[in-house]
Amino acid sequence: MSVRSTYDAAGFGAAYEKVMAGWPADREAVTVATPFGATRVNVCGPHDGPPLLLLPGGDGGTSASWSAQAAALARTHRVHAVDLIGRPGHSVPATDRPLRTVADLTSWLDALLDGIGADTVDLGGHSYGGWIALHYALHAPTRVRRLFLLDPTGCFAGFKAAYLTRALPMLLRPSPARVRAFLEWETGGVPLDPDWLRLQEAAAGYPSVKPVTGPRPAREALRTLDMPVLLLLAGNSRTHDARRVATRAAGMLPRAETDVLPGASHHSLPHTVPPGLNRRLADFLGR
Repeated sequence: MSVRSTYDAAGFGAAYEKVMAGWPADREAVTVATPFGATRVNVCGPHDGPPLLLLPGGDGGTSASWSAQAAALARTHRVHAVDLIGRPGHSVPATDRPLRTVADLTSWLDALLDGIGADTVDLGGHSYGGWIALHYALHAPTRVRRLFLLDPTGCFAGFKAAYLTRALPMLLRPSPARVRAFLEWETGGVPLDPDWLRLQEAAAGYPSVKPVTGPRPAREALRTLDMPVLLLLAGNSRTHDARRVATRAAGMLPRAETDVLPGASHHSLPHTVPPGLNRRLADFLGR
């Protein structure tokens, strides 16, 4: 049986909606047309609030990943949480124009911001979403007011070899059991929300397209990024060395605040809400 045939679309949809049920009651699911496909965006918060765009991680991450932050951030912002095109979720890639390069990703986000009617946004991303967000801020600095990065990967350091070794079986032959085993290893026993975990398992075998990857942003380019940046790293991340990442980023980003969240792992973010996480995000975005 092929990986594609093991995917249960109905089960994924039910798990997705179960997590989204915890969002604020005013949540709207909207679809934004872009040249690269139809992008699902979950929106909540005051209509006249400043727009905030949230990008999830790449492996099983959807807009539902931000469930524990949506209500807090929607007190002051119009929150727009995105399902990445070609990854698990309800976005639909265009058949004639796939996302293949970093330039494609930034063009997609240009079109997405135009589609939601936002000239400028506050922008945040977790993991792979942080990598996309950082590249977009470099591409269109006049459209990003503030940038926050939550344990971003591929931005300031590479992956640990042990992490890639552990992830490889899940990536090559994804299954709910392999997804659960990998997440339990990386999170080190941190209690995980059962509905969120069920959604990650349901995403196994999702007929994703190959994600856009590329090099880390150039040091010289990062030094020109003249916007407030908040970098929050997972102290127990098995993805990379959090303190090394913090040191490197602080030496490259001229207006960065960096902090390490003790007790948090890469894949426990953002849904487990380590102490102080939502307060730090709200304080940074509210300045």
